[in-house]
Amino acid sequence: MYDVIIIGGGVSGAASARELSRYKASVCVLEKEEDVCCGTSKANSAIVHAGYDAVPGSLMAKLNVKGNEMMEQLSKDLDFPFKRIGSLVICLSKEDMPALEELYERGVKNGVRGLQIVSGEEVRAMEPNITDQVYAALYAPSAGIVCPFNLNIALAENACENGVEFKFNTEVEDIVKIDGGYELSTSQGKFQAKYVVNAAGVYADKFHNMVSEKKIRITPRRGDYCLLDKTAGNHVSRTIFSLPTKYGKGVLVTPTVHGNLLVGPTAIDIENKEGTNTTREGLDEVISKAGQNVKDLPMRQVITSFAGLRAHEDGSEFIIGEVEDAEGFIDCAGIESPGLTSCPAIGEMVAGILKEKMNLEEKENFIATRKGILDPDTLTKEEQAELIKKEPAYGNIICRCEMITEGEIIDAIRRPLGAKSLDGVKRRTRAGMGRCQSGFCSPRTMEILARELGVSMSDITKSGGKSRLVVGTNKDRI
Repeated sequence: MYDVIIIGGGVSGAASARELSRYKASVCVLEKEEDVCCGTSKANSAIVHAGYDAVPGSLMAKLNVKGNEMMEQLSKDLDFPFKRIGSLVICLSKEDMPALEELYERGVKNGVRGLQIVSGEEVRAMEPNITDQVYAALYAPSAGIVCPFNLNIALAENACENGVEFKFNTEVEDIVKIDGGYELSTSQGKFQAKYVVNAAGVYADKFHNMVSEKKIRITPRRGDYCLLDKTAGNHVSRTIFSLPTKYGKGVLVTPTVHGNLLVGPTAIDIENKEGTNTTREGLDEVISKAGQNVKDLPMRQVITSFAGLRAHEDGSEFIIGEVEDAEGFIDCAGIESPGLTSCPAIGEMVAGILKEKMNLEEKENFIATRKGILDPDTLTKEEQAELIKKEPAYGNIICRCEMITEGEIIDAIRRPLGAKSLDGVKRRTRAGMGRCQSGFCSPRTMEILARELGVSMSDITKSGGKSRLVVGTNKDRI
């Protein structure tokens, strides 16, 4: 029996695991996919929100601001990309100024630092490609951008190094109360734990409702996005928002930490908790609404589109805490935007609840830092030459679009919780994320995966499960 089982390997589950790994406790993460960061955490706006949107006094507001404040140090400790670039909420008319001023007042109440309302003239000076119709904007210098994959993976790797177990391809099917805890029936057998943390994203209501008479409901809210090539990455230098509506923060335009330009999302409520398909209507909406705030968007530079699901709970609030009628079952539910921003604070809160309930003692040997995959571009030419001399794989370019080497891919596979699929390599190294979208590098990456994992090329998948790319050979067909 584990002390704690965490359901879900997204940012909330990984952050909770990392914080719990500070203490003397046996912790296990159960994830239904083949890797961490396979749900909401991999498909979002990658924004570190300042914290002016949430209702003052709400848990969402508190954890947003705290998570924002924690993110910079966390990025240094765990070695993942983060940039504090600031954001602008665009107001297009004098009639909309009360809504902008209300947003400012809300931010001040939430404790957001440096907020100011700037004139249209000031906005155009800051961002030359803002629409000529801009009347004013709310400027939040504390907003930032992050790599959501690297954040999630870094948290999980650090938790793993500190003793947390991860079980992949392990889907929770049922939960029952037993003496001293809970028994979880999964696709890989039964697991028992004294405490359960429900960090299952869009499925968190399913597991909550298995143990509680007080039901909750989570609606998958689909968001469509377009990702533009790095040639468009400097079109804006800050995250550009519209004035928010009841469906969220609207369509944004933002640089990414890797130099691309991201446009989206829509906000479409659906029933299918796996419904991550894009639609023509959704992408048309993204393109149309983005153009209202930013002019001359080079949409011919789109290299891919994708959709993600937000876990929208009916109360529009984070639900974090022990379930009232299910002792030992800790909800971490309804974690929609700003969940990515809030995840360091969410992990801290979940671990704090369990520390108090279990009287946990801190470890003396907790490893607080983690080193990410070496990026040869961060080295001088002399250092690169020395690296290639010692490790020739760093001189072999596999992904030409992103200039990713064989050495980086090998590192991604061999490190804690290493990549086992093409998408696993892509999220860790960006091999396959460039202009050709893995059109050229996939076979070579598959060869490296097969060699390092000791399996056949036909066993390599795109993203686990049945997503095999090789289904036979020509010789077999003759």
